[in-house]
Amino acid sequence: MSDDPFEAIKATFFQECEELLGDLETNLIALESGDTDIETINACFRAVHSVKGGAGAFGLDDLVRFAHVFETLMDELRSGRKAVDEDVVQSLLRASDVLNDHVTAARGAGPAVDPDRSQALIAELETLTHGAPVSGTDADAAGDMDDDFGFTPVALSLDDFGAGEAMPLMDLPALDLPPLDLPSLDAPVVTGGEQTGWKIIFRPHPRLYANANETALLLRELGRLGPISVEMDDSGLPSLEALEPLDSHLVWTIHLDAPVAELDVRDVFDFVETDCDLSIMSVMAEGAGASVVSDSLPDLDDGLPSLDTGAAAEFDIAALVAMAQADTASRLGGGGETAPVAETPKSTAAPAPAAPPVAANNATAAAPAAASAATAPVTIRVELDRVDRLINAVGELVIQQAMLAQRVYESGLARSSDISLGLEDLELLTREIQDSVMAIRAQPVKSVFQRMPRLVREVAAMTGKKVKLVTAGEDTEVDKTVVERLSEPITHMLRNAIDHGLESPEEREAAGKPVEGTVKLAALHRSGRIVIEISDDGKGINRQRVRSIAEERGLVTPDQILSDDEVDNLIFLPGFSTAQEVTDVSGRGVGMDVVRRSIQSLGGRISISSNPGKGSIFTMSLPLTLAVLDGMVVGAADQTLVAPLAAIVESLTPKAEDIHLVGGVDPVLMFRDEFVPLVDVGQTMEFRNEPTELKGGVVMIVETEGGQRAGLLVDAIHGQRQVVIKSLETNYRHVEGVAAATILGDGRVALILDIDVLVNTGRRRTTSLAELKMAS
Repeated sequence: MSDDPFEAIKATFFQECEELLGDLETNLIALESGDTDIETINACFRAVHSVKGGAGAFGLDDLVRFAHVFETLMDELRSGRKAVDEDVVQSLLRASDVLNDHVTAARGAGPAVDPDRSQALIAELETLTHGAPVSGTDADAAGDMDDDFGFTPVALSLDDFGAGEAMPLMDLPALDLPPLDLPSLDAPVVTGGEQTGWKIIFRPHPRLYANANETALLLRELGRLGPISVEMDDSGLPSLEALEPLDSHLVWTIHLDAPVAELDVRDVFDFVETDCDLSIMSVMAEGAGASVVSDSLPDLDDGLPSLDTGAAAEFDIAALVAMAQADTASRLGGGGETAPVAETPKSTAAPAPAAPPVAANNATAAAPAAASAATAPVTIRVELDRVDRLINAVGELVIQQAMLAQRVYESGLARSSDISLGLEDLELLTREIQDSVMAIRAQPVKSVFQRMPRLVREVAAMTGKKVKLVTAGEDTEVDKTVVERLSEPITHMLRNAIDHGLESPEEREAAGKPVEGTVKLAALHRSGRIVIEISDDGKGINRQRVRSIAEERGLVTPDQILSDDEVDNLIFLPGFSTAQEVTDVSGRGVGMDVVRRSIQSLGGRISISSNPGKGSIFTMSLPLTLAVLDGMVVGAADQTLVAPLAAIVESLTPKAEDIHLVGGVDPVLMFRDEFVPLVDVGQTMEFRNEPTELKGGVVMIVETEGGQRAGLLVDAIHGQRQVVIKSLETNYRHVEGVAAATILGDGRVALILDIDVLVNTGRRRTTSLAELKMAS
């Protein structure tokens, strides 16, 4: 990270932008699916508003300009002045893509956004908002992008003033806010009888402004509910010498003369309720039994005129600024002496007992917010390199613990000795540390899934197809390293599913299918691994065409006998492509073979299940973590191997009468009233040419990702152990049937078996019954 504090803050802003844009995409997809709940719309507004606020602080004018137009349309939607229909949602989705591009360009991680494309979308959004594009958008934005209200920076030098000399106040311009056209409210606040309005006391905290919110906008929103009068209390304003620029000192009292629901009033402060002190009190009309509301707050408008908005008056905050200036000037006078400043009380005081129902309602409404704030998780940002170093250290700790245990075992110390007991405690502690560190790196695949809707929209537009993306299991957690490397293979397979799998709208309609095709992206945990499935409801794999292309390119011979699965897997061969022409989407034959290599480099595998006319399912199976796993240490042909414990169902010593043949060649084992194929690990891995002798041998019943069971025949089981995974491909090369390697307690390197590949390979290498050396 840069040593420049400004650049560090800017980097943090872009990290937050990634999260905000991801949330924006998720909520826009929800809108597209028909979820027009107000909270969904509010979440979209908050995301755009936060991006805009942060971008303004760093002078990213193009980003601010675009986000402002985007935010304005979202404001129309959340206020109900604009309906959420299909055209609006599609425009918002395109705007989300361009906003993402603006952020990427501002970050320096991508090319500059095409100005014509950006301006065209700005015009589209303005048309949806106002009915026509706003003229002079570029000129206005370029000349007045400091903020929404026309503030301009004011330079102030302290060199012109002597010690003890009063400093003249800055002449701030009036805020250029549109008139609210609201009559003033001078009636006393009373209780009893019919409700006529609300009294709101609002004291912002500094973080309200830090989060790019503004008091004037909140007052404007209240003004839309009905006539208001506003009073400002500046009694908490300190002397200029004690003034902290990032603090908040003003308190606002707003009288709302409208019998609206309390929920409508609270909705105005929905985004800032945790960033301010807020008191909302009901006002009743005078009449029988009516009484004036009394609260425990001092008179906040003492000596200050009220700011009333009438039918002919404009809402001019400059008047409030002028009052603050005059009051501050009086305090700074008198030879530099400062008048004592009264402490401003919190604006959350409860009403007097004269209105108990109101107090109860306020307490009830405030309780969920307080509970939410109390239970909100506290997070910190940590550089990934630090976490990686911690994980490496934990991995070495696991290895050293295993080596120490091995030395104690070789020394012949009794397990009841203090040393052995201490080693057991060390093993438990090491495992707990390892689990905790792995949890730090665990990350939901949502970060990858959120990028895919845009890809689907773009590929659908290129191919002229209508596509709906359905996602599931976004909260499935996996090691961050795995998550980061999932994006490329998922991207390839989604493009392949849309371009090759789904039919054109005309073909789907002729086949009796919905015109809109469906592609599903799902993640789930299975047998200690993460499984990613990409399925479509298209035409499936044309096996006859795939076979024909493979023969033309010499990948298979015409007389070669292939099963349906083997034909399907031909698409993973390098250079294979069924596209008839090269396009921006496909046709160069560099897609699915890249996917398979990417998955294999992560210690995973990919499989296909296709049903002609109904669609295909691509399944990727990956390890949850690339660091540590629980394994069973076994021996085969004088080699020490590790089998992932999650794949092992049971271990047993086979009997001669339980061994049978299928077709006279394939040995199977009768296991719990079912036959499972037997795989000789030593022979399959080519550690020896002769099959193992079953006398004293052990069979491990394992289960593959697809639920298929098989028996792995090994010489012996040495025990269960937690091992640190080391990539074999990074340090050597890919080996069939091997997922990775590890370092044992005695310092030797042991191979970690890839159960699925081992089972499939072993079944192809048949062994006759005569070759099996059965125990007598």
